[in-house]
Amino acid sequence: MFPFVPDAMAQDGAAVGGLGATFIQMAPLLLIFVIFYFLLIRPQQKKQKAHQEMLASLKKGDRVVTNGGVFGTVYKLGESVITLEISDKVRIQLERHQVARLAQDTNTKKNEKSDKNEKAEQAEESSDK
Repeated sequence: MFPFVPDAMAQDGAAVGGLGATFIQMAPLLLIFVIFYFLLIRPQQKKQKAHQEMLASLKKGDRVVTNGGVFGTVYKLGESVITLEISDKVRIQLERHQVARLAQDTNTKKNEKSDKNEKAEQAEESSDK
């Protein structure tokens, strides 16, 4: 009547070692989760924590860049809204979490590089004499 019942009952003896077999089958899945944690989840959490700390430490006068690419100076801080001055007497309000990063003053960097180049040239001239 049921031709496959004896085969199914014969497989029951192999289930004795099922715990080890189950662990072996789950090992690749666990390994993938560990890899994902260290390569994706943990770095993202660190980045998010650093961003939250940066937002908490904002103060009036800081130069920032928004997620939309707008550069501005913090004019006024609220709990969830900040006011940026993007030009003389031009102010915009946006949510605090829309600030992407603190802006680096590019003019200062260019001046520092040109100062270093001038000093290097002067050192070469003095060594040639």
